[in-house]
Amino acid sequence: MTDSQIAARGADDAPASESSPQSSRRMRNRVLLSSFFGSVIEWYDFYLFGIASAAVFGQLFFPEFSSTAGTLASFGTLAAGFIARPIGGVIWGHFGDRVGRKGMLVLSIVLMGVATTVVGLLPTYATIGVAAPLLLVLMRLVQGVSAGGEWGGAVLMSMEHAPKRRGLSSSVAQMGLYGGILLANGVFALTASLTGDAFLTWGWRIPFLISAVLVVIGLWIRLGVEESPVFKQAREEAEAAAVDNPKVPLVEVLRRPKNLLLSIALVLGAFAASAVYGTWIVSYGIADGFPRADILNAVLVAAAIGLVFQPVFAYASDLWGRRLIVGIGAVLQAVTIPLMFTLMDSGSVGMMYLGIAITAFAHAIVYSPLGAWLGELFPTTQRYTGASLGYQIAGTIGGGFTPLICASLFAASGSTTGISIFIGATCLLTVVAVFFARETSRTAL
Repeated sequence: MTDSQIAARGADDAPASESSPQSSRRMRNRVLLSSFFGSVIEWYDFYLFGIASAAVFGQLFFPEFSSTAGTLASFGTLAAGFIARPIGGVIWGHFGDRVGRKGMLVLSIVLMGVATTVVGLLPTYATIGVAAPLLLVLMRLVQGVSAGGEWGGAVLMSMEHAPKRRGLSSSVAQMGLYGGILLANGVFALTASLTGDAFLTWGWRIPFLISAVLVVIGLWIRLGVEESPVFKQAREEAEAAAVDNPKVPLVEVLRRPKNLLLSIALVLGAFAASAVYGTWIVSYGIADGFPRADILNAVLVAAAIGLVFQPVFAYASDLWGRRLIVGIGAVLQAVTIPLMFTLMDSGSVGMMYLGIAITAFAHAIVYSPLGAWLGELFPTTQRYTGASLGYQIAGTIGGGFTPLICASLFAASGSTTGISIFIGATCLLTVVAVFFARETSRTAL
């Protein structure tokens, strides 16, 4: 019997509370705290780069280009991090499924913090020429590899330590994503308020250098948690069954690719939409005449909405199922993107806030159950690899290239109609995946 067969045995129909091992209440709370704060720090670092790409990197690292071309080049650099994320998902997933979840999460936060701090210290194009954007791309690739393992590890640690309400417990790690976006936008908004040339000269570096302090705090919290009890049980069962040559997780995931493909499609719409209202909208709003501080504050409000409603809709998926909540959310997400553009084009700051807020609310619905759902689609010994790879491939396609696609479509037509159609198509793929994916909210890990 293979280790994957052992992990999968009995996990199809049993209620989650009957066969999934659990940690003590104190350790569960510690794990949830670790998942939240670790994710906040990790995604603060990752999304800070996205905000800077929209606001300043074009001017500082690609000054030889026109304004439009510089924005495209900076978004291309942003996309490099998303391209690296599936690689990180494979590496972190392999060792996370073979060795354990905890060690990989510790490594990911250190790697991310180092890369982000280096970005804050980089000389610009005016100082070292073409070496500046090359080093910027290199650091973004390092960030991407690190981020590729963070989401899967944090979500799995949360749901495997507290499997009775997996939607709710996994949402804590996903709240960290919103918290990271919130913190990144908040810090960047504060520095963007600097007057004169201070922001472009040195102010933009402050948010990146803060990462060094945050990583030390996150590392201390993560070192105090225990390994996932579900993973430990699967490893003990494999040892008891004398599994001498355990299967390579990636090979097993690719051998039966249905769940991987479903995972990609389930997350694709949410990723693409968040890249529009959370990243590209900054450059669009500035070009549309809104002050930089106002547009950054609106994205800040959007992240706060996601943070608040993430556990609400995740818990709703525990009660009523993943398929219902994600399906409703995907449809609403497709509708709210063109509505957001319509409200922004009115020129009213209040309407701009409202449009981004409505879009963020729809995103919270579709995104909230996905952490638990992706993890539940794979057996324990393939879970880190399968869930991470599906999520990160979707992130590369939907999150990494969407700002670049949006900038290109808008530059070519001067209209947001093509962008709305593109997001609608990605949300349609999510709806199709919901139809074909099995309901897992009542299934044991």
